Amino acid sequence: MSPALPDGDEAPADGALPASVVAGAQTRAFGVYLHVPFCTVRCGYCDFNTYTAVELGGGASQASYADTARREVALASSVLRTAGLPEREVSTVFVGGGTPTVLPVADLVGMLRAVDDAWGLADDAEVTTEANPDSVTPQSLAALAAGGFTRVSFGMQSAVPHVLRTLERTHDPSRIGDVVTWARDAGLDVSLDLIYGTPGESLEDWRTSLEAALATGVDHVSAYALVVEEGTRMAVQVRRGELTLPDADDQATKYELADDLLTEAGLGWYEVSNWARGARHACRHNLAYWRGDDWWGIGPGAHSHVGGVRWWNVKHPRAYASRLESGLSPAAGREVIDDEAAALERLMLHVRLAEGMPLAEMTADERGRVAALVADGLVDGRVLLTERRLLLTRRGRLLADLVVRTLAGFGA
Repeated sequence: MSPALPDGDEAPADGALPASVVAGAQTRAFGVYLHVPFCTVRCGYCDFNTYTAVELGGGASQASYADTARREVALASSVLRTAGLPEREVSTVFVGGGTPTVLPVADLVGMLRAVDDAWGLADDAEVTTEANPDSVTPQSLAALAAGGFTRVSFGMQSAVPHVLRTLERTHDPSRIGDVVTWARDAGLDVSLDLIYGTPGESLEDWRTSLEAALATGVDHVSAYALVVEEGTRMAVQVRRGELTLPDADDQATKYELADDLLTEAGLGWYEVSNWARGARHACRHNLAYWRGDDWWGIGPGAHSHVGGVRWWNVKHPRAYASRLESGLSPAAGREVIDDEAAALERLMLHVRLAEGMPLAEMTADERGRVAALVADGLVDGRVLLTERRLLLTRRGRLLADLVVRTLAGFGA
């Protein structure tokens, strides 16, 4: 079960945006997220808006999905034009899911071409697709590169068979080296996504996964602590006592090991859960989220943010397709973000970045709370004094949510 959509105001049937979105648009980058809600198998820990063919039943066909998504691209182009927004090329495209590569390459390339036709892709546009290691071949990766993709992010999660079984992942961990080589041979940048803190995973298991990822020579690694969300199959297993979650100390130790090994291998952290071999290999699409740029999310359940307005689409693929076929916006609701909420979101997101949060962008109250964070070892005092920006220490990265709550005055 994927999480419920947020509460918000009713979205207009034609998707029209308020006049306020025009302000500042020329200074913000514009990206596109394309959601592919299909998986061959739904993993027990996953709470994303994804479906297997069996779950979908009639009326929501994988075969017709690319055409449906292209309809929303056309709608988006019309809405932005009508709102009077300046023409902006797309700087990043991210195709996520689900498992986008369960669709034929021609469908993925076709959706990308629709984006290019609607807005134009910047000459240096970053175009990423997520993929499972067992959902690609050398030929499919070469075809993606030929079709305009520049980057692939593989859901490796672990290199240890019993950990993958607990996560209900289906790929053979020995395949990781092959898919990275195939992608690089095709000219694609490569990222590997890892999960730590799976029930039953030892510290040595986690070390094995990190070393296996680094052995590929990959230039980008994302490492996320497992969060078991209510409504998932794994949450039921935990509640029944069939699985035992690790404690916070175990999670912290595994994060520190990841940071040690990745840093030693030449991958520096640029966001709390992301490491790259220099700025060129950082995920620009995700950086756009953290920096508050604009993006349009295409697909069922996808979220968008343009000029301080955020909205979200209906979740189910059948409802999504039905609305577009009727000439309606698939948006289920939206909210206009006021200045106070925007400032808090900027704080929450920007603090997580290695580029840090400039003190000049913080309120006087927020700046007044920084000294205590330095004293607690959560903020780098030297950087604060010499560069006038707030940079998390490694301990601060482990407690990033606490840092944000403290700065915002929550619980103070």
